[in-house]
Amino acid sequence: MEFGSPTSYSLLLILAVLGVVIFWLYRENIKVRTNLQVLKIYSKDLTALAQEDKLDPVIGREHEIERLIQILSRRTKNNPVLIGQSGVGKTAIVEGLANQIASGKVTATLTDKKVLALDLSGLVAGTKYRGEFEKRLKALVDEIIAAKRKIILFIDEMHTLAEAGQASGAINAADILKPALARGDLQVIGASTKIDYKKYVENDLTLERRFQPILIEEPNKEQTFNILKGIRSRYENHHQVKISDDALKACIELSNKYVNDRVFPDKAIDLMDEACAKVKLRSISKKAGSQAKSQVVQPKDIEEVMSEWKEVGLDIKKMESKNG
Repeated sequence: MEFGSPTSYSLLLILAVLGVVIFWLYRENIKVRTNLQVLKIYSKDLTALAQEDKLDPVIGREHEIERLIQILSRRTKNNPVLIGQSGVGKTAIVEGLANQIASGKVTATLTDKKVLALDLSGLVAGTKYRGEFEKRLKALVDEIIAAKRKIILFIDEMHTLAEAGQASGAINAADILKPALARGDLQVIGASTKIDYKKYVENDLTLERRFQPILIEEPNKEQTFNILKGIRSRYENHHQVKISDDALKACIELSNKYVNDRVFPDKAIDLMDEACAKVKLRSISKKAGSQAKSQVVQPKDIEEVMSEWKEVGLDIKKMESKNG
C-alpha cells in the first residue's frame, strides 16, 4: 500500500475516527465516575469508622466537642471552623463528634447525620483540563444536597479552598461552595491555622460570615499525659508491646524540650508511636524473626528515638545533666 493512495487515506480516516471515539469514551467514563462516585472516591466516612470502633478515643476535649455540636445544631450559620496550630488535635475533635453521633449522644438534629472528611488534594489531582475540577466539586455538592442535609462535610486546611482548582483554570472551590452554604443545603466543619484563616478566609467576607470560629488551644503537659493514657491501648495492641507510665512522661518531657517547632499532643504521640515500633522491631530481631513475649516501652527507649530524631549519636542524658 503506497502512501497517498485511496487505501492509505481510508486507513488514516478510520484511525482518526477511532481515536475520537476512544477519547469520547474516556471522557464519558470520567464524567460517569465524577457524577456517581465523587463522594465515595474523595471522602472518608468518619461516622462509619466510629461505628466500627476504628477511631481513637478523644480525651479532654469535651468542651470543644460540645461547642461543635451546639453550632451544628443552630438553624442558621451552623458551620463551625476549628482554628488552631497544626497537630493540636482539630481532626481528633471532629472524630470525637463522629463517635458521639455513632453512640447517639447528640441533639436530635444530628442523630441521622454522617460526617465525611473531604480529600481536597485528591479532588484536585488529575484535573488537567479547564473546568474538570469545577465539575467534580459541583457533582460532590449535588450529591450532598441529594442526601437532604444528612451529611456534614469536614474540610481540613479549609484555607486551601481559596486556591483549589485555580491551576486548572476553574473558579476556586470557595466560590463553588458559597451558594450551597448560603442556602443551608451544605453543612461544613472547617479546620485551619490562625494565620491561614486570617489570610485566606477572613479576607473573603462572603465565606467568613458563613462560619463560626472555635479556638482550639494546645493542651498542657497534664492534659497531654491524659491523652496519651487514653490512647495507649490502641498503640499497645497495634505494636504488641506495653507502654509504661514513665515512658509516657518521657514522651512529654523530651518532646517539650527538644521539639520546638511542633505542638502537643501530636509531637508526644509521634514519639510514643515510633518508640513502640523500635521496641517491637528489637524484640523480633532478638528472636531471629519469631514472636517474642510482650515487651515494655521504657523511658530509655523514648530517649533513643529522640536521639535519632535530633541527631545521630545525641546523648540526651548528658545534655540534660549539662542543662540542668
